[in-house]
Amino acid sequence: MVKLTMIARVTDGLPLAEGLDDGREVKDVELYKQQVKALFKNLANRPNDPSRMSVETGPYVFHYIIEGRVCYLTMCDRAYPKKLAFQYLEDLKNEFERVNGPQIETAARPYAFIKFDTFIQRTKKLYQDTHTQRNIAKLNDELYEVHQIMTRNVQEVLGVGEKLDQVSEMSSRLTSESRIYADKARDLNRQALIRKWAPVAIVFGVVFLLFWVKTKIW
Repeated sequence: MVKLTMIARVTDGLPLAEGLDDGREVKDVELYKQQVKALFKNLANRPNDPSRMSVETGPYVFHYIIEGRVCYLTMCDRAYPKKLAFQYLEDLKNEFERVNGPQIETAARPYAFIKFDTFIQRTKKLYQDTHTQRNIAKLNDELYEVHQIMTRNVQEVLGVGEKLDQVSEMSSRLTSESRIYADKARDLNRQALIRKWAPVAIVFGVVFLLFWVKTKIW
């Protein structure tokens, strides 16, 4: 299945769009997103890299294509057909160029084309089930071949050691900060509830005590 989709400008690694609902069920999703960003930066510094490649990372594979100085990347399960992954990216590329082509080079802020998420989500749904008649036909399309597309390991692409350690460290820091934020939010909610209901509980306690004393006296 398609797990993540991200689009970036190759010349400087600027992220242009991504699937907003992607990766919710992926464990350590922030690690993979940081790997993608590191890949984009690598591509910006290495313009002679192949324009189509598959990069293995854990139980997943990054597939990407570069066209018109834009990189279209998706992360899929290893079992997901490579042919469908690249046809999915071709569909995204064609629409992104059609809708945003003139503005790509002048985009100055990250995720300037975030509204493209609507098309990403709609197209992703078409490719999720590999057994539909539509996707079976695409898999049998002999005119679209992916055998020549190179497959490498993420450690080879990013570089074993320092670069990968930096990605892991950044992911761990983001995860830790998220947990701290969640804990603080729970504490604040708990304190707010106590402040809200404590006076009511005290009043009820006093009323109950008075009622109990009255029954004992009578």
